[in-house]
Amino acid sequence: MIAEAGHYALVLALALALIQSIVPVIGARLHDPALMNVARSTALAQFAFTGLSFAALVLLHVTSDFSVVNVFENSHSLKPMIYKITGVLGNHEGSMLLWVLILSLFGGMVAAFGNNLPLSLRAHVLAVQAWVGSAFYLFILLTSNPFLRIANPPIEGRDLNPVLHDIGLAIHPPMLYLGYVGFSISFSFAVAALIEGRVDAAWARWVRPWTLMAWIFLTLGIAMGSYWAYYELGWGGWWFWDPVENASLMPWLAGTALLHSAVVMEKRDALKVWTILLSILTFSLSLLGTFLVRSGVLTSVHTFASDPARGVFILAILCLFIGGSLTLYAWRAPSLKQGGLFAPISREGALVLNNLFLTTACATVFVGTLYPLALEVLTGEKISVGAPFFNLTFGPLCVPLLIAVPFGTQLAWKRGDLMGAMQRLLAAGIVALVTVAVTWAWARGGSAFAPLAIGMAVFVVAGSISDIVERTQLFRVPLRVATQRARGLPRSTWGSAFAHAGLGIALIGIVCETTWNSERIASMKPGDVANVGGYEVRLDDVTQQQGPNYREQVSRFSVTLDGSPIGIMTPSKRNFTTRGMSTTEAALLTRGVSQLYISLGDSNTDGSVAVRIYHKPLVLLIWFGPVLMAFGGMLSLSDRRLRVGAPKPAKSSGSLQAAE
Repeated sequence: MIAEAGHYALVLALALALIQSIVPVIGARLHDPALMNVARSTALAQFAFTGLSFAALVLLHVTSDFSVVNVFENSHSLKPMIYKITGVLGNHEGSMLLWVLILSLFGGMVAAFGNNLPLSLRAHVLAVQAWVGSAFYLFILLTSNPFLRIANPPIEGRDLNPVLHDIGLAIHPPMLYLGYVGFSISFSFAVAALIEGRVDAAWARWVRPWTLMAWIFLTLGIAMGSYWAYYELGWGGWWFWDPVENASLMPWLAGTALLHSAVVMEKRDALKVWTILLSILTFSLSLLGTFLVRSGVLTSVHTFASDPARGVFILAILCLFIGGSLTLYAWRAPSLKQGGLFAPISREGALVLNNLFLTTACATVFVGTLYPLALEVLTGEKISVGAPFFNLTFGPLCVPLLIAVPFGTQLAWKRGDLMGAMQRLLAAGIVALVTVAVTWAWARGGSAFAPLAIGMAVFVVAGSISDIVERTQLFRVPLRVATQRARGLPRSTWGSAFAHAGLGIALIGIVCETTWNSERIASMKPGDVANVGGYEVRLDDVTQQQGPNYREQVSRFSVTLDGSPIGIMTPSKRNFTTRGMSTTEAALLTRGVSQLYISLGDSNTDGSVAVRIYHKPLVLLIWFGPVLMAFGGMLSLSDRRLRVGAPKPAKSSGSLQAAE
């Protein structure tokens, strides 16, 4: 009965979504508060029923009910409980149910916490959210029902893909989906504003917290996915420019541009057309990522489905919402009046420059990701676009962006003083130049551009510090006064500083790991020693042991530095007999923010084991940077100015007038 109850709850959620998509729009047309308030109650009820449906699927996995197809294909009675729970997310049907759960969650949050919104705008936002929800409820129920029964239930399940037997699965998909799907709120606000005829600074104030929340989760989701691939897949890398990885990067780039554009719109009532377009495109890129993962057009460790029928259904959803929203945008955009003006040299100008490079970088990734697919469809020719293309196109676009980031916070609104900003950043520039010189003298081998890249990263970090120093007048006033000034700074100022510093820190990790990474590949027998990055790694023994649902070969390595033991590393190979698959469990030894990394290959007939040993300098900065960026976003989100109602704009503001 649990499966039937979960299925019925999903059907009720669809019914509520259909009501929510129609009744509030009628109420807004008739100016009927009662009908408009239907959106609030149905959004909350829809979230409750979707939550019940998801809880039912979790319970089916926990109890190993193999009469349900989804449980049979993705679970095993001997699997540890934590992986029974996380296994719900490791398949197409379960992850799609999580997708609509998060969609309904954001709708419920707008319903519960959007009391500062005008009633008609809230009704339209929730209606648009329900349009999206209805399409995906239908997709699940018609093509991806997670509650299908098996007529003759088997005794045992097929087990989950062994690669997904990891705690990271409990963190990565929810975080990523909270970002992906969270941008649906920005999309709904944009479409609702176009329908209603209100696009102004107040709208930007309302939409910015929801966009920032989605951006925070997507940042953490991408970082967690990168780290999961790094330690779980045993390949020693953290980013492959895989098309599905790119599918998550594109909405992140567009969302970052949207955040900065919304700031300009809020402060100067400018960039209205652009901000609305970014709101639509950001979620459109999220929908594109959903299509790539689930349509079967790609083969990747990240993909879930290969059913062409599902791909066609999602493609229809893409055409409906992307095409429909862009058509509405093309109809309404010419009616937008120009907002506040600003000089090119100003904070607004710096943010526009930021948008220019971010969106161009996003377009570069878009072309590199989809061009091979389009070429194959049109000509049948298969080509591969990999790291060389992205490094040569995406990388150079980041250079002017990184240089401009510290200047943006130093320039005044409307009209800035470039020379004054340069003077305030003089100390940051000196620190960056010294860093370049020291790195150049210290480094051995690698690209000649690496010290320059590190210098730019240090400039970004030092520029963030300089911004706080200037605002608090540290070193120019007594420490007590500077401390009071620091306490009085808006949290959004601190958040911006932390986010920009996180960008610089991540870049330092990327450059150091890719430039000065050491690797040793060897076949080793017990007693053999390998030298990597100044460390001595000795294979002590190889043992066999039995896990809950796998057989494991464990190798034990002793690590010494200058003759002193510093740790033991135990990488392993696991064989999952039910699935007939093997996985590599890499071993990591952390030294500061650097790591030793060992992964095992196949065993040889002479008793030796193929071993990959890496020394990765400062590699942990790659993920510490995004965590710091997300922390900065959380600080900004906690700023009271983002949690109170925006002031109503003057009647003379350049709002979009509703078409008669």
